[in-house]
Amino acid sequence: MTVAKNTICLWYDKDAEAAARFYAETFPDSSVSAVHRAPSDYPSGKEGDVLTVEFTVAGIPCLGLNGGPAFKHNEAFSFQIATDDQEETDRYWNAIVGNGGQESACGWCRDKWGVSWQITPRVLTEALALGGDEAKRAFDAMMDMTKIDVAAIEAARRG
Repeated sequence: MTVAKNTICLWYDKDAEAAARFYAETFPDSSVSAVHRAPSDYPSGKEGDVLTVEFTVAGIPCLGLNGGPAFKHNEAFSFQIATDDQEETDRYWNAIVGNGGQESACGWCRDKWGVSWQITPRVLTEALALGGDEAKRAFDAMMDMTKIDVAAIEAARRG
């Protein structure tokens, strides 16, 4: 086993394995590589319970820790998934929201474990990077959206 130099650790109440398996099924370049069980009892679990899960989300190494209910996820951390078109945007958005997640604003949603996701079409990030009037129009259009509408962003870019 080779551990990455830098790994994102995500704290879950008790469902790290289920979350990791969902991410692996949903996003390309994602997998579950190891499940480790607790060698003895700990404050929020028993010996033999799943303690940590090593997984990758869209190429990013992660460790899921079943640490109990003490800490909750919030929008201060999110995965940003770049999409190429509306079909890909819809697929990821619908997978997260349709699996017990929640819609938010401006392309953000939250999965059923509380992890935040930005499902962001490249057409939007490209427009914002340009600056000027085109960026302002795309940004203003985005501000009224939950899931990003690629056609509406493209129309806003054109003016």
